[in-house]
Amino acid sequence: MENKRIHDLEEIKGFVFDIQHYAIHDGPGIRTTVFLSGCPLKCLWCQNPESQELYPQLFFSYDKCTGCGKCISVCTQNAISQNGSVVQTDRNLCKICGKCVTICPNEARTIIGKEITAGEVLNEVSSDKMFYQESNGGVTLSGGEVLVQHEFSCAILELCKNENIHTAIETSGYGSWETLKNVLTFTDLVLFDFKHFDDSEHIKFTGVSNETILENAKKIYHELKIPIVARLPIIPDCNDSIMNIKQTANFISTMLDKLIKVHLLPYNNLGEQKHKNLEQSWNGFSGTIPSDKKMNEITKILESYGLSVKIGG
Repeated sequence: MENKRIHDLEEIKGFVFDIQHYAIHDGPGIRTTVFLSGCPLKCLWCQNPESQELYPQLFFSYDKCTGCGKCISVCTQNAISQNGSVVQTDRNLCKICGKCVTICPNEARTIIGKEITAGEVLNEVSSDKMFYQESNGGVTLSGGEVLVQHEFSCAILELCKNENIHTAIETSGYGSWETLKNVLTFTDLVLFDFKHFDDSEHIKFTGVSNETILENAKKIYHELKIPIVARLPIIPDCNDSIMNIKQTANFISTMLDKLIKVHLLPYNNLGEQKHKNLEQSWNGFSGTIPSDKKMNEITKILESYGLSVKIGG
């Protein structure tokens, strides 16, 4: 029966847009980070906009395109057009068939994301077991949001635990408690993102309320007693105000525990170019990288609440 269960878990399919080996910022030790597709949040500063949709997406690098038109000739959906030297893809017509990717002589087109089984994920991450053992590392599921593909996430995590691999998830905490609890059954560590403490501001910047998120954080720590690392993205003019930092620090230190480690994640602008690569309507958000002075100021505020703080993952 156990072998049948393992086999069934291995056959569960999901969508992954990247697997990064030798990661050192997504939990303790050397890790393999599996990035799952799909996210219910639409953070203005999202660094991985290619993760928001569940299905694979076409990436188009304008700077590599020479306007040769070969992609237009093979597109059976008539999704690609050219106006002068500018080539565009109608994403409503594109079926992500990959013909334009194959024929492009300049590698200007790539498909991000693929459908894969949990067993295939296990096979890939297991190749790094030696590094996990030597560094007390393991596997981290990230996204996107791991709760979107919760059955797939559960399968990967259980398979990893069956191989004695340490598991972690990075999550916004936005999802039903029942779903989250199931995913956490085989999770050793939770990297929990706190985007903004004020609910109205959270809705403004991410598109969703934080009420469920904050309740889930408390339940994870107090009911399930799973270790949490609080991760705070620091986005200038969005969530870096002294008031927000103090409110977040107060929540973590009183509603959770002063022993919880806090990781500050300063904004970077990697996502801005990716929006262009996806040829999607962009919200126009363009942030600035916070200064060392600002990051140190935020660190001192959090430390004044008795919290241990690290800049970076």
